[in-house]
Amino acid sequence: MVEIKFTTHLHRYFPGLARVEHVDGDTVADVLANLNDRFPGLAGYLVDDRGALRPHVNIFIGGEMIQDRERLQDHLSQGDRLFVFQALSGG
Repeated sequence: MVEIKFTTHLHRYFPGLARVEHVDGDTVADVLANLNDRFPGLAGYLVDDRGALRPHVNIFIGGEMIQDRERLQDHLSQGDRLFVFQALSGG
């Protein structure tokens, strides 16, 4: 299980995210798939139709940005901390 945190603006669309603390998965892709099962539609905010990370989304394992933005196969270990950030824009 990994600890996961999201930027707060996603809580507006998925209020239960504020209470998610731990998610199972051996890779970033596994964690996002498990989250999408719990919160249908969440993956659409984070990945494109090929499963690649959207340009305005960054995911960090601890303090390091993930390496594989295309397939999300960065390996996760028990106790890792995953941070999901979305850039916001507007006027």
